Parts: sequence; C-alpha cells; structure tokens
Amino acid sequence: MDEDVFLVQREKMVREQLARRGIQSARVLEAMRSVPRHSFVPLEHRHLAYADGPLPIGQGQTISQPYIVALMTQLLDLQPGEERPVLEIGTGSGYQAAVLAQLAARVHTVERFPDLSRIAGRILHDLGIENVQLHIGDGTLGLKQFAPFSGILVTAAAPETPRELLDQLANEARLVIPVGGRGQQQLELWQRQGSQFSCTEIAPVAFVPLIGKYGWQEGAGHSLW
Repeated sequence: MDEDVFLVQREKMVREQLARRGIQSARVLEAMRSVPRHSFVPLEHRHLAYADGPLPIGQGQTISQPYIVALMTQLLDLQPGEERPVLEIGTGSGYQAAVLAQLAARVHTVERFPDLSRIAGRILHDLGIENVQLHIGDGTLGLKQFAPFSGILVTAAAPETPRELLDQLANEARLVIPVGGRGQQQLELWQRQGSQFSCTEIAPVAFVPLIGKYGWQEGAGHSLW
C-alpha cells in the first residue's frame, strides 16, 4: 500500500472514528491527521493501521485504538504556547508520543522495554519528530527531574493512581490514566488545583497493565486491550 492509500485511510479515520464520536478539538484532530499511524505498526499488521481497534506491537504490548489515543489526548487539554513538557508513561510503539509532540513543546516518554523504546525512537527520528525524549525505566515513578509537567498521560492500567505522578503535575494540569482491575478499568481524568486533586471517571476501558513500584507487579496475570 502506498502513501496515498494510507492518507485516504487516515482522513477517513479522522472523519468517521474520531469526529463523529465526539472528538471536537481541532488541534487533536489535526494531530491525528498529520501523524502516519501506519509507520508505528508492524509490517504484518500495517494493512490494519487505520482500523477501529488496537494492534499488537510485540512484548505483549499494543498500539491503542485511534479513538482512545484521540480521547486521552483531548482530555489533557494542552494549550498552545505552553512551554512546560508533557510526560507519557508507556512509550510502546511511539504513536501516542508522536501525537502529543504535535501539541506540546516537549514530550518525555518512559518505556520499560528497551527494544520497544529503541524501535519507537528510530521511527520518530525517521519522521523528523525531534521534540520527544525517550527514557527507559519504571514509569510509575515519573520523571521528577523534568517536573512539573503540563500534562501526564498513562497508556497502561494501574490498580490505583500513583501519587508520584500526581505530585509531578503543574498547577491546573491534568493526568489521564486507566485505573482498575486486570480485565477492565475506568479511564480517569485528574486535575491539580494547588495541593488538591479532583478526579472524574470518563469511560470503561481495558489496557495492558502498568508494571512498576506503584503499579502491578511483574508476572501478575492480566488481559490485553
């Protein structure tokens, strides 16, 4: 499939999967329109890159459904001109980081699998996306050295929201995270107001588990999105 075919599929994805289902942010829609999702999908699944669902990327991980990527990005409510960085937990394929990079001055993204981080880094480089910095480690700890963040987005499910991440939010910034059991979770939107935090449940979701000190332990049984 050539780039023209993918472009048509991407436009259809934005129109039918996103705009028609409540993604209203013009900035988010443009970001989803501009990032070539197929570049982040393994070759054997590339023909499904713009389908309405998640796809495997190796290491038991997935690239999320386009609608979920757009919804989580919209919930962050990133504002033009914001100079503080955004933090993503769970680099995976690198696609979500690429979308965030269209809206933020700088994106820091943490992945626990070195191979996934390396592949994502190569794709981002090949696409000329230069405002994403990749890190390998325990994402539940965040990245204190780069805080505070204008937004934090977590692409794996935690049993509860890590306080470490909440503490790294800038004032009035938002954290989007799936929280719950191993089979299904609620997508939660947190917002900081000084020393206080408010939480709103958005929608039921099912993500791979967030492994780490303040997440699930390695080897625990889980379901995939």
